[in-house]
Amino acid sequence: MPAERKDAPLYRPTARERRLYLAARVLALLPDVVKIRLSGEPPIVVDGHHLDAQLQVIRSVTRGRKLPGLIEPTIAAGRERYRRQTDVFRGPATTVAAVRDLEIPTASGAMRARHYQPHAIGHAREPITVYFHGGGFVIGDLATHDEPCRILCRHASVHVLSVAYRLAPEHPFPAALDDAASAIAWARTNAASLGADPDRVAAGGDSAGANLTAVAAAGSSPVRPIAQLLLYPATDLDSARPSHEAFANGFYLSRRDLDGFRQAYLGGTGVRLDDPRVSPLRAPRLAGLPPTLLVIAGFDPLRDDCEAYGSALVEAGVHVHTWRFPSLGHGFIHMTGVAPAARRAMISIASAWRALLIG
Repeated sequence: MPAERKDAPLYRPTARERRLYLAARVLALLPDVVKIRLSGEPPIVVDGHHLDAQLQVIRSVTRGRKLPGLIEPTIAAGRERYRRQTDVFRGPATTVAAVRDLEIPTASGAMRARHYQPHAIGHAREPITVYFHGGGFVIGDLATHDEPCRILCRHASVHVLSVAYRLAPEHPFPAALDDAASAIAWARTNAASLGADPDRVAAGGDSAGANLTAVAAAGSSPVRPIAQLLLYPATDLDSARPSHEAFANGFYLSRRDLDGFRQAYLGGTGVRLDDPRVSPLRAPRLAGLPPTLLVIAGFDPLRDDCEAYGSALVEAGVHVHTWRFPSLGHGFIHMTGVAPAARRAMISIASAWRALLIG
């Protein structure tokens, strides 16, 4: 079996970011009551749920500071900052059998992808999950989601094909969706060459990537994934639910960020926010969608959208496993190196995903 490739980082955290990571690792060893005291405010409780103490004390570092939004002051700056932050909080890389970069040919040109190979646990070929990263269709890449894909590969014992779909605003809707459909079709045709089972091609993603997964799974393509993994998906871009207001500021993903992402993705396209191709909850028919593992974070402006989508799937007769993590927030899959609860959650999600795929 080929050895795992050691990629050189494309960027390096600043000295301050490294210090923040080390401090967060030390804080993780302290009792929750001490973390709350160090945060300088009482336990944060919303709708009866307590924010994880480790996340609360990390959040306190930025409290009172006027921080830029996720794509401010420029999209280029937001992308670079997102890369640095995810690199800082990922922790040591989870080992898998092998990692290699490749290119997927599409009608619009070559699309970069990264294949994660699991350690063999038998002679049978394992399923493969085509993974679409989050980031509001605007930020994020193969590197920002390297660690979540590693955890999924190792703890679900499945192949993972992470895809660098085209980003807005350079490539507005439907570029990302077209790339998602192309990647799933390519994986079905080429799974065997990757050592995976071509009859068990699934799809998944987080946030915007979960949106692409859900829309692609509901599309008219004859090549549909056998299951979908939706990590706190954006399911209704035209909604105004209570969680949008409850977590509008101070919980990583702000209302201003959501507005900016929508404008970058759809601005000038003429596509309505309630179009099912961008808001899968608005699809006229959800029956027949593949089995779904839906993950909902408690401290997330998209929480109520996720709940609504899960309920709609159940009503449509779709087989749905819903996993709720009431103490965690949007983006927790990037906190596995500094928040033990986030790492436990990601590992449990991977285990549940394997159970769904294997049956």
